[in-house]
Amino acid sequence: MVKVKICGIKTWEEAKSVIDLGVDIIGFVFAKSPRQVKPETAKEIIKKLPPFVTSVGVFVNEPKDRLIEIAYYCQLDILQLHGDETPEYCEGISKRLIKAFRVKDTSYLEAMKLYKNVKGFLLDAYVKGVAGGTAKTFNWELAKTASSSGRPIILAGGLTPKNVGKAIKIVKPYAVDVSSGVETNGYKDPVKIAAFLKAINQWEKEI
Repeated sequence: MVKVKICGIKTWEEAKSVIDLGVDIIGFVFAKSPRQVKPETAKEIIKKLPPFVTSVGVFVNEPKDRLIEIAYYCQLDILQLHGDETPEYCEGISKRLIKAFRVKDTSYLEAMKLYKNVKGFLLDAYVKGVAGGTAKTFNWELAKTASSSGRPIILAGGLTPKNVGKAIKIVKPYAVDVSSGVETNGYKDPVKIAAFLKAINQWEKEI
Protein backbone atom coordinates (compact mmCIF):
# COMPACT_ATOMS: atom_id res chain seq x y z
CA MET A 1 0.00 0.00 0.00
CA VAL A 2 1.34 3.44 -0.93
CA LYS A 3 2.15 5.59 2.09
CA VAL A 4 0.80 9.14 2.21
CA LYS A 5 2.50 12.16 3.76
CA ILE A 6 0.59 15.40 4.20
CA CYS A 7 3.11 18.21 4.42
CA GLY A 8 2.93 21.81 5.59
CA ILE A 9 1.04 21.27 8.83
CA LYS A 10 0.82 24.52 10.79
CA THR A 11 -1.70 23.91 13.57
CA TRP A 12 -2.92 21.12 15.83
CA GLU A 13 -6.37 21.42 14.22
CA GLU A 14 -4.85 20.65 10.81
CA ALA A 15 -2.84 17.77 12.22
CA LYS A 16 -5.85 16.23 13.95
CA SER A 17 -8.06 16.45 10.86
CA VAL A 18 -5.38 14.74 8.79
CA ILE A 19 -4.84 11.99 11.35
CA ASP A 20 -8.59 11.44 11.74
CA LEU A 21 -8.76 10.71 8.00
CA GLY A 22 -6.22 7.91 8.41
CA VAL A 23 -2.99 9.62 7.36
CA ASP A 24 -0.13 8.74 9.69
CA ILE A 25 2.78 10.75 8.24
CA ILE A 26 2.72 14.53 8.64
CA GLY A 27 5.30 17.10 7.65
CA PHE A 28 6.44 20.36 9.21
CA VAL A 29 8.23 22.95 7.07
CA PHE A 30 11.05 24.75 8.87
CA ALA A 31 12.43 26.43 5.75
CA LYS A 32 11.21 29.79 4.49
CA SER A 33 7.77 29.15 3.03
CA PRO A 34 4.12 30.19 3.36
CA ARG A 35 3.81 26.96 5.37
CA GLN A 36 6.82 27.59 7.60
CA VAL A 37 6.27 26.68 11.23
CA LYS A 38 8.27 27.73 14.27
CA PRO A 39 10.02 24.94 16.21
CA GLU A 40 8.02 25.87 19.30
CA THR A 41 4.75 25.35 17.44
CA ALA A 42 5.86 22.08 15.88
CA LYS A 43 7.00 20.79 19.26
CA GLU A 44 3.58 21.43 20.82
CA ILE A 45 1.79 19.69 17.94
CA ILE A 46 4.14 16.68 18.02
CA LYS A 47 3.58 16.31 21.78
CA LYS A 48 -0.10 15.65 21.04
CA LEU A 49 0.41 13.11 18.25
CA PRO A 50 -0.85 9.60 18.93
CA PRO A 51 1.52 6.63 18.75
CA PHE A 52 2.44 5.38 15.26
CA VAL A 53 2.07 8.83 13.69
CA THR A 54 5.36 9.84 12.08
CA SER A 55 6.60 13.43 12.14
CA VAL A 56 8.83 14.72 9.35
CA GLY A 57 10.78 17.98 9.40
CA VAL A 58 11.48 19.69 6.07
CA PHE A 59 14.70 21.72 5.86
CA VAL A 60 16.56 23.64 3.15
CA ASN A 61 20.30 24.21 3.62
CA GLU A 62 19.94 24.46 7.37
CA PRO A 63 23.26 24.69 9.25
CA LYS A 64 23.89 21.17 10.47
CA ASP A 65 24.12 22.04 14.16
CA ARG A 66 20.84 23.96 13.95
CA LEU A 67 19.21 21.06 12.08
CA ILE A 68 20.14 18.64 14.84
CA GLU A 69 19.06 21.10 17.52
CA ILE A 70 15.59 21.50 15.99
CA ALA A 71 15.26 17.77 15.34
CA TYR A 72 15.77 16.87 18.98
CA TYR A 73 13.95 19.87 20.40
CA CYS A 74 10.81 19.01 18.42
CA GLN A 75 11.35 15.23 18.66
CA LEU A 76 11.08 14.79 14.91
CA ASP A 77 11.16 11.22 13.59
CA ILE A 78 12.53 11.94 10.10
CA LEU A 79 14.44 14.83 8.52
CA GLN A 80 13.72 15.70 4.89
CA LEU A 81 16.50 17.67 3.17
CA HIS A 82 15.37 19.81 0.25
CA GLY A 83 18.43 21.93 -0.42
CA ASP A 84 22.00 21.42 -1.60
CA GLU A 85 22.97 19.20 1.30
CA THR A 86 25.96 17.04 0.36
CA PRO A 87 26.54 13.38 1.20
CA GLU A 88 29.10 14.58 3.75
CA TYR A 89 26.47 16.78 5.38
CA CYS A 90 24.29 13.69 5.88
CA GLU A 91 26.98 11.76 7.72
CA GLY A 92 26.82 11.47 11.49
CA ILE A 93 23.12 12.35 11.80
CA SER A 94 21.34 9.68 13.82
CA LYS A 95 17.84 10.68 12.75
CA ARG A 96 16.46 9.01 9.63
CA LEU A 97 17.07 11.13 6.53
CA ILE A 98 15.24 11.65 3.25
CA LYS A 99 17.10 13.50 0.49
CA ALA A 100 15.02 15.40 -2.03
CA PHE A 101 15.93 15.85 -5.69
CA ARG A 102 14.32 18.31 -8.07
CA VAL A 103 13.94 16.40 -11.31
CA LYS A 104 14.52 18.01 -14.70
CA ASP A 105 16.34 15.09 -16.38
CA THR A 106 17.83 11.74 -15.39
CA SER A 107 21.08 13.19 -13.98
CA TYR A 108 19.70 12.87 -10.46
CA LEU A 109 20.04 9.08 -10.72
CA GLU A 110 23.82 9.29 -10.56
CA ALA A 111 23.69 11.80 -7.70
CA MET A 112 21.50 9.45 -5.67
CA LYS A 113 24.30 6.86 -5.59
CA LEU A 114 26.47 9.21 -3.53
CA TYR A 115 24.05 9.40 -0.61
CA LYS A 116 24.79 6.32 1.46
CA ASN A 117 23.35 7.61 4.73
CA VAL A 118 19.75 8.29 3.73
CA LYS A 119 16.74 6.02 4.05
CA GLY A 120 14.92 7.21 0.95
CA PHE A 121 14.69 9.78 -1.83
CA LEU A 122 11.98 12.31 -2.56
CA LEU A 123 11.49 13.37 -6.18
CA ASP A 124 10.01 16.80 -6.77
CA ALA A 125 9.52 19.13 -9.72
CA TYR A 126 12.41 21.33 -10.79
CA VAL A 127 11.62 25.04 -10.77
CA LYS A 128 14.60 27.35 -11.03
CA GLY A 129 15.40 29.09 -7.75
CA VAL A 130 12.73 27.27 -5.74
CA ALA A 131 13.54 24.38 -3.39
CA GLY A 132 10.06 22.85 -3.34
CA GLY A 133 6.39 23.40 -2.70
CA THR A 134 5.82 24.76 -6.20
CA ALA A 135 2.60 22.83 -6.95
CA LYS A 136 4.22 21.85 -10.27
CA THR A 137 4.38 18.34 -11.64
CA PHE A 138 7.26 16.88 -13.63
CA ASN A 139 7.64 14.19 -16.26
CA TRP A 140 6.94 11.08 -14.18
CA GLU A 141 8.58 8.88 -16.81
CA LEU A 142 11.88 10.30 -15.52
CA ALA A 143 11.16 8.71 -12.14
CA LYS A 144 10.31 5.20 -13.30
CA THR A 145 13.84 3.84 -12.86
CA ALA A 146 14.53 5.56 -9.54
CA SER A 147 13.57 2.42 -7.64
CA SER A 148 16.80 0.87 -8.92
CA SER A 149 18.51 2.79 -6.10
CA GLY A 150 17.29 0.06 -3.80
CA ARG A 151 15.80 2.59 -1.41
CA PRO A 152 12.23 3.88 -1.08
CA ILE A 153 11.07 6.57 -3.50
CA ILE A 154 8.67 9.29 -2.38
CA LEU A 155 6.90 11.14 -5.17
CA ALA A 156 6.01 14.83 -4.77
CA GLY A 157 5.27 17.83 -6.94
CA GLY A 158 1.82 19.05 -7.89
CA LEU A 159 -0.07 15.95 -6.81
CA THR A 160 -3.85 16.29 -6.51
CA PRO A 161 -6.83 13.94 -6.20
CA LYS A 162 -7.14 14.14 -9.99
CA ASN A 163 -3.61 13.07 -10.94
CA VAL A 164 -2.22 11.04 -8.03
CA GLY A 165 -3.60 7.77 -9.37
CA LYS A 166 -1.87 8.19 -12.71
CA ALA A 167 1.36 9.20 -10.97
CA ILE A 168 1.31 6.06 -8.84
CA LYS A 169 0.63 3.87 -11.84
CA ILE A 170 3.67 5.24 -13.68
CA VAL A 171 6.21 5.59 -10.86
CA LYS A 172 5.04 2.94 -8.36
CA PRO A 173 6.51 4.88 -5.43
CA TYR A 174 6.83 3.80 -1.84
CA ALA A 175 4.98 6.97 -0.79
CA VAL A 176 3.47 10.20 -2.08
CA ASP A 177 3.90 13.64 -0.55
CA VAL A 178 1.24 16.34 -0.95
CA SER A 179 0.67 19.83 0.40
CA SER A 180 -0.97 22.48 -1.79
CA GLY A 181 -2.91 19.83 -3.74
CA VAL A 182 -5.14 19.23 -0.71
CA GLU A 183 -5.49 22.84 0.44
CA THR A 184 -8.17 25.49 0.18
CA ASN A 185 -7.13 29.07 0.85
CA GLY A 186 -3.82 27.89 2.29
CA TYR A 187 -5.28 25.42 4.78
CA LYS A 188 -5.57 21.66 4.64
CA ASP A 189 -9.01 20.71 3.34
CA PRO A 190 -10.45 17.45 4.78
CA VAL A 191 -12.67 16.99 1.72
CA LYS A 192 -9.71 17.20 -0.66
CA ILE A 193 -7.61 14.92 1.55
CA ALA A 194 -10.39 12.33 1.59
CA ALA A 195 -10.63 12.57 -2.21
CA PHE A 196 -6.85 12.19 -2.48
CA LEU A 197 -6.89 9.03 -0.37
CA LYS A 198 -9.88 7.64 -2.30
CA ALA A 199 -8.07 8.19 -5.60
CA ILE A 200 -5.04 6.27 -4.33
CA ASN A 201 -7.16 3.38 -3.14
CA GLN A 202 -8.97 3.16 -6.48
CA TRP A 203 -5.75 3.10 -8.50
CA GLU A 204 -4.09 0.58 -6.19
CA LYS A 205 -6.91 -1.85 -6.91
CA GLU A 206 -6.22 -1.53 -10.63
CA ILE A 207 -2.43 -1.86 -10.50
